Amino acid sequence: GGKRLVQFRRSYKTPRTGITSAGTRLYRASQHDCKVCELKPQCCPNMPSRKIPRDLNEDARDVARAIAETPEYERSRHRRKKVEMLFAHLKRILRLGRLRLRGPSGARDEFLLAATAQKLRRLAKLRPPAGPMIAASA
Repeated sequence: GGKRLVQFRRSYKTPRTGITSAGTRLYRASQHDCKVCELKPQCCPNMPSRKIPRDLNEDARDVARAIAETPEYERSRHRRKKVEMLFAHLKRILRLGRLRLRGPSGARDEFLLAATAQKLRRLAKLRPPAGPMIAASA
């Protein structure tokens, strides 16, 4: 344990990319290091030495995993759910699955009207219910 895993043990005249057909880079330990290691039965019991394939995009995935652990990410996910629910409401209830007006300005106008309708519905829910209605005699 604790030894460095490398892609190549020698230098080539023409540099190699080290990318396999599966789109991974293969890092290996030397057989000599693995043979004398006391962790070999747990680490690589059926192989002469340890091999670790690492995907080309694994660095980006590591960054994404680190970001996913932050509280800011949780807050943004919570806010995103609210926005997506608003779009779902637009598509299902207000029947805005397809735009009726053509062009970017038509789409902007249509979404502006739909957003205004949603805001008015939200305002109507915030308003306390009125008392008993007095019938006006006509």
